Amino acid sequence: MTDINSSLNNAYSRIPSPAKAAFAGALCCGLLTHIIAMTGDFPNHDGLGSLYFNQDMITSGRWFLTVTCGISSYFALPWLIGILGMLYIGIAAALITDILEIKSRVSALLTGMVMAAFPVLASTFADVFTMDGYMLGMLMAVAAVFFTKRYRFGWIGGAILLALSLGTYQAYLPVAILLCMYCVFLAEIREGSVKEKLKNILRFLYMGVAGAVLYYGVLKILLAVRGLTLGSYQGMENAGSAGLGAIAGMYRDFIAFTLKSDVIAPNVFAWIAIAALALCACVLFVREAVTQKWYKSISFYLTLILFALVTPVMTNIVLIISPDVTYHAIMRYQYVLFPVIMIAVIDRFSRPETQKTGDEQASVKKVSSGFNLIAGWVLGTAGAVLVFCYAVTDNIGYSNLQKKYERTYAYCVRLLDRIEQTPGYYRGIPVAMIGVVSDEQYPKADLTGGVTDNLIGLSGDYLLYKNVDYELFIKNYLGAELNMITGDEIIDIYNSKEYIEMDSFPAENSVKLVNGKIYVKTENVDYGLRDQLSK
Repeated sequence: MTDINSSLNNAYSRIPSPAKAAFAGALCCGLLTHIIAMTGDFPNHDGLGSLYFNQDMITSGRWFLTVTCGISSYFALPWLIGILGMLYIGIAAALITDILEIKSRVSALLTGMVMAAFPVLASTFADVFTMDGYMLGMLMAVAAVFFTKRYRFGWIGGAILLALSLGTYQAYLPVAILLCMYCVFLAEIREGSVKEKLKNILRFLYMGVAGAVLYYGVLKILLAVRGLTLGSYQGMENAGSAGLGAIAGMYRDFIAFTLKSDVIAPNVFAWIAIAALALCACVLFVREAVTQKWYKSISFYLTLILFALVTPVMTNIVLIISPDVTYHAIMRYQYVLFPVIMIAVIDRFSRPETQKTGDEQASVKKVSSGFNLIAGWVLGTAGAVLVFCYAVTDNIGYSNLQKKYERTYAYCVRLLDRIEQTPGYYRGIPVAMIGVVSDEQYPKADLTGGVTDNLIGLSGDYLLYKNVDYELFIKNYLGAELNMITGDEIIDIYNSKEYIEMDSFPAENSVKLVNGKIYVKTENVDYGLRDQLSK
């Protein structure tokens, strides 16, 4: 036992202090921020049918998702899934401190906290049944870059990890790409021959190409073995078919999401914090460029211009992989790296001593301690404000998610009672229901003021968008079964005179028996009566 304790203590002591701080920051902040989602059971609309789901998503290209989600079982267990998700984020944050070469424990702590509180994560938590699998996929994307940067032939292991990450969720590819770009930046500003710099840069290219080839090869083999083809979900059948015209759209999307989505900066305080971090990082970077005379190098300018041009494309690379995708918040976790990289830049260039590390030697240069002290206060204050704003946004979303569930529960109780009290009702009778809730009878109740508009799963008033949502909610949460009519028959009923002339629930004639079937109208009344029943 003594030997085991000694080995554990030795292993723990070898972990850098920034990595420990990042892990602790992510775990503590994550638990405090998301505890309401972890201790409650408030499904979003996608979760209604995923109380148990084996995550066999191979036709969506996610051939490894069933493994990553299987660790917590295939049941939607918010507490266990949340704990695992926070652990994965904590480890990813620890690795990122090494990748970005963050040395200060305060900077590392803020890195972990920002990663754990970023509002996109709350949107992911709304899909709790798959959240831990996604976070493990994100961790593998980060680990791929870590091994590639740390070890000479680490790109081989990195390629395997990247393939597994893509096989879990393709949306985390930009996380790996943006981290690789920062590593290339670090290689560019270091002293060394062009050959050495190129060698370091090519390792990341090898990892990316090999990982993508391995991912696609495994996908094709598994599809062939099971006799399947890529499905139409999120445009996967058109994967890789984007043309040059999509590039302009990627720039527009990048600008719109960054400036208008209320995700990266959800309120004015977050905007001030982001602006302070960005300004501080820019000033420090310019000062270092002057001090180190980088501005005299043409390659320095070419690198900056190239990075400015490709960053929006690399951030939105998923739009090239799948041009028809509905690009929602869960797929945008990579945007957390922008404030994280600002923290890393401030940390690097505001140290009392700035190290420029070569392969063997470190040259140390004294810099102005007064300005560095100011930068440290800006970093700590702005970082703390940003984390707090993110945590508030997350909990606004969770509050609305809980209220959506409670409204849906109350609505479906009344609706089910009306259906069962309809003369002629019997268990198993066919039921025709259109899947929306009338905003005439039930006005908008989302009180979040637009805070959650771009956080899928957390916005809106009800969990009901289609008839299968009614069916699943009533079955899983009310313990009753409805025999829902689907397919062409529901279209015929929707266009029938009997349905059109019905009033919306809870009106007296919103539920009635027609030709041995129960018609239920929950949507708004058609006052045009479908152009007077098409005349």
